[in-house]
Amino acid sequence: MRTLLLLAVLSVSTPALADHPGDRLDEAMAAKEPDFEQAERHPPAIKLRTVDGAEFDLRDLEDKVVVLSFLPQECGTPCADQQALLAEVQEAVNVTPMREMVSFVTVASSGSPVAPGRDDANWLGLTPREEGAVAELGAEWAELSRRGEEGPMAYVLGRGARSAGIFHGADFDRINMVLYVNGLTNAHPPEPGLFDRIRRLFQ
Repeated sequence: MRTLLLLAVLSVSTPALADHPGDRLDEAMAAKEPDFEQAERHPPAIKLRTVDGAEFDLRDLEDKVVVLSFLPQECGTPCADQQALLAEVQEAVNVTPMREMVSFVTVASSGSPVAPGRDDANWLGLTPREEGAVAELGAEWAELSRRGEEGPMAYVLGRGARSAGIFHGADFDRINMVLYVNGLTNAHPPEPGLFDRIRRLFQ
């Protein structure tokens, strides 16, 4: 019932929830969701390939809120459970106006199984430029966390990819991720500063 009520509110008017705590969004979510933490620094650059072999830069999605996850073949059940939960998050997002503002991205090896029930309209399956590098990329992104946990992490990137919230494992409340995504869609996209422009020159 709680889920249906939330989705009804979101589908009627996303701006109605524009009173999310703004700069305190991460702080508020950390208090609400034990499996959430704010990344301690800017996310690293990541360049990938589509299933057709075309190069893909995550910065191509800078106008979107991005839910990013990694699916190494050796991860097994923990990653499969997280992918299934992310499919539920996507289903909840896609019945609201947020559908056009959010992209789900899973980085996996070629031929890896995808989450059942996902909507390919706004879920991209990408591979690293180097075959078999999924675990290495996942480990690099895991350094954004201070917890030192080995389980899979899902990263929610604000528009401009300058901030990231981390949802650990597959036990977080999907509604909390939906609310977090909603808060980011209501935030004004950041203007790139001098540091950002310099950083991009070396990526």
